[in-house]
Amino acid sequence: MRLLPLVVLAAGLAGFAVPAQAGHCPVDVAAIDSALAANPDLSADMLMVVQTLRDRGAELHPSNHSASLAYLHTAMEILGLEH
Repeated sequence: MRLLPLVVLAAGLAGFAVPAQAGHCPVDVAAIDSALAANPDLSADMLMVVQTLRDRGAELHPSNHSASLAYLHTAMEILGLEH
């Protein structure tokens, strides 16, 4: 569980450097959901991290696309997905 705050902090900080791409967030959320549905080979802790990043990214989508993409891309990287 020590990893979760670090990943969330890193994703939050990265949000300031990621260019906004409206409309891209829902595509990333769908890719993450699809990968999670396929039962990826991750520990329970890492699955929780991915789910938290996915949820936070989806939550931020309407108001802050840059931060949303940062969270979603971090989740995708953990899952081994390209963004």
